[in-house]
Amino acid sequence: MHGGTDALGVPAHDFSTNRNACGPCPVALAALQAAHAAQYPDPLYTHLRARLAAFHAVAVGRILVGGSSSELIHRLTQHAVRSGAQAVALPRHHYGDYAQAARVWGLRPAERGGLHWLCEPSSPLGQLEVFPEPTGDGWQVLDCAYRPLWLDGGPPQRGLDHLWQIWTPNKALGMTGVRAAYAIAPLHATDDELDALRALAPSWVVGAHGVALLEAWTTKQAQQWLAGSLQTLRDWKRQQLALCGRLGWQVVPGHVANYFVARLPLAEAAVQQRLAPLRAQGVKLRDCTSFGLPGHVRLGVLPPASQAALEQAWQAIENQAI
Repeated sequence: MHGGTDALGVPAHDFSTNRNACGPCPVALAALQAAHAAQYPDPLYTHLRARLAAFHAVAVGRILVGGSSSELIHRLTQHAVRSGAQAVALPRHHYGDYAQAARVWGLRPAERGGLHWLCEPSSPLGQLEVFPEPTGDGWQVLDCAYRPLWLDGGPPQRGLDHLWQIWTPNKALGMTGVRAAYAIAPLHATDDELDALRALAPSWVVGAHGVALLEAWTTKQAQQWLAGSLQTLRDWKRQQLALCGRLGWQVVPGHVANYFVARLPLAEAAVQQRLAPLRAQGVKLRDCTSFGLPGHVRLGVLPPASQAALEQAWQAIENQAI
């Protein structure tokens, strides 16, 4: 299951995704408008990979361009299986593509697997991850989708060079409709392994607009805009947490990013009956059943006007139920 646009179109007040609600980032938007859509991008992404490497202060050879985080999840899973992995370790609550890719390639679940997925801040809870001890064998992969949207202080100072890292800036830039991502290989990854992963990708796995988005991500102007947006999101999040308190929703503690999970004051079976009329009024929440949290919803942080729409719609539905 995914949040966002559905058969009813784009929700007017979409709490179901975790994109930066201050976006789209003007710098990235201008870059997309100026993209050379009539031309193929460089199939080797030479300039883009150099910019991403400089941005993260890593060697260019460690950068792997991908069509999206989901594409890289499936590609890394396929590569791990071809390289001998037989099991996969998943966070207790996690993004569904980790498990889907594991099912496709026949990996069995285990507490420690040849392939080990991590996500920090976690999805859907937005909490700190429990990191295993670095072993140097297998494939430990950290999904960094929400790392740029850390609102409570900043990410902990962790050494990440022993992990594969997947970065998807479209969420932080508020432009999830543009699909583009990249991975940073661990220091112990060999040239042969990186060549094998690149060979698994189709030609031009990222188009001109994805290249423009990723290049814009590395600019000082985009990072300044992001830093300013985080303070706005902190203010909106405080207001949204207060709204949940007024509605009697029990927020799961420990969240550090621009989203959180709350338990609704309803029987688990009644949650869908409540979410459907909300969606009909243009307000969409993310049902957390597929995350293993029935009776809960995930809410991305939205502006006060959307919060007011949620409160009004919820109260109207409650009044009808009385």
